[in-house]
Order: sequence, then structure tokens, then C-alpha cells
Amino acid sequence: MASMQERDSKSSRGFFGLCLYLMIFSCFGVISPPDILALQEIQSLPVNDYRIGAKDLIEIKVFELPELNQTVRVAEDGSITMSLLGKIEVAGLTAQELEMRLASLLEKTFTKGAAHVTVFIREFQKVAVIGAVGRPGMYELVGPTTLLMVIAQAGGLTAQAMTDLFIYRQGEDGKQTRIVIRLEDLIMKGNQDLNILLQPKDVIAVPLDLTQNVFVYGEVRNPGAIPFLTSKKITLLQAIAQAGGTTEWAKKSGVVIKRKDKKTGKEMKIPVNLKNIISGRLADIILEEGDVVIVP
Repeated sequence: MASMQERDSKSSRGFFGLCLYLMIFSCFGVISPPDILALQEIQSLPVNDYRIGAKDLIEIKVFELPELNQTVRVAEDGSITMSLLGKIEVAGLTAQELEMRLASLLEKTFTKGAAHVTVFIREFQKVAVIGAVGRPGMYELVGPTTLLMVIAQAGGLTAQAMTDLFIYRQGEDGKQTRIVIRLEDLIMKGNQDLNILLQPKDVIAVPLDLTQNVFVYGEVRNPGAIPFLTSKKITLLQAIAQAGGTTEWAKKSGVVIKRKDKKTGKEMKIPVNLKNIISGRLADIILEEGDVVIVP
């Protein structure tokens, strides 16, 4: 039993480590470093509480009858087949409960006295949910399980959830694939095509919507930092409006946006005629994190 629990623990840590590896090294391919830092740690469920399900891979060892030692995958109907014992229902049992069941069956016919059976679950049928949900963690797949069902088990989405979530899935060839789900289409519009069936070891990542800042100074009523959410963006007119609007002394034709070039780090100055934006002759400008707006 000690060795079984130790190996179970290693298997759980291995899957947990994989999820963290995916976050840290951007194997997801689309999550930016700020999003990665914002994702919350996965909280693993106790391995001993895991209940065996279809397609789980389990290793069975019988000390008294080594010829019964085998590694077997649970069938769709929740059963396994063993020599001497035949078909055995295992779905819904923990590893410890299956050990007791097998020992009881063996003791009746094939062993003298107590049978010593060890069951080790080599592959768990779980998915991981990380990011902006109520209870990030690992969740069992009990029968066909949809995306919305797992999100509900994870406590639902928080107010910090971004507009998209990502499902990372490993194919039979070992390659990682990414499925993008737009939350508005899934939840608000009820597009059931997006409520996909999950597969074991899927990682559902709900990026946190980070707060960023632009800064407005000069002839506005409330100069200072203007926060906005990454997914929402903010325009020049919106930033000035949140700063209380311009004063009567503002030179609207001489507004300047100071922005650092991401490649060179040098400061750029973008002149803007605010009157043209207000009148509709010029499109409003989307600001970027760290922009400084000067209203002379």
C-alpha cells in the first residue's frame, strides 16, 4: 500500500507539474507573460479520493499469485477482465476499495488466508481548470462531461474572466492543440457547438483580465492615472472623459500622446487634434498600456 500511495502521489504531481510547465513556458502559444503570471495555482484533489472511471489505466499486483499481475485499461462499461476472476466491475471504486474487492474474490477460491493486492492508477481521467474561476483545480470526468459542466464544478467564472478561454489538448501524436472558446458566444448566446465534450488531461485556462493604466495630464479636471481592463481597451476620448473632461483653457488642437516604442524603448510623440476626433473627421485613437496624454 505504501508503494502504491507513493506512486499515486508521483502521478498526481506529474500532471500538476505539467500544467505549471505549460503556464510557465508558454506552451499554450497564445497566453502572454502577464496572463501567465495572473493564472492561479492548481489545487490537486487528494489522489486517494479518486474514483476509477472508464478508460483509466490501472496496474494490479497480487503478491500470492504473480501470474495475475497486469496493467489493464477500464472498458467503456466500467469493467476489467482478469484471468481466473473474469469480468469485474470497477467503475466508481477507489484504488483501496478495488484492492479490498479483489482480495475478497481471491480469498474465496484461490488463496489460503488473506490475499495481498496492490492497485495503482497509472492514468487518471481528470481535467485541470486554471485562472479566473471560483475554484481552480483538477476535476474528475464522470461519464460524458461538457465544458460548461466542468466550469460549474469549478465555481463558475469570476468577474475577472477575459472574453476567451482556451482548452489545451494533447493528441495521440503527442502534439499540443489549442481550442479557443469565446465566452460571450458560449454563455450569453448559448452556442451549444462551443459546449464541447472534454477529454482526459485537457487543461481549461481562463485568463484573468488584467488592469492596465494610461495617464492624462494638463488641462483636464482630474489629471492622473486612468485604469482600464485589457479586454476592454480604452480610447483617447474615453480616457479624457474619465479624467473629468477638458478645462476651458485646453488647447484641443495640440494634444500629444507620449508612447514608448516596444522594440527600441524610445519615446514617441503622437500629435492629435482632439477637435477632429470630437467632430468625427478623425477616428478615435486606441491607447496602449503606459501611454501619457498631455492636454496643453
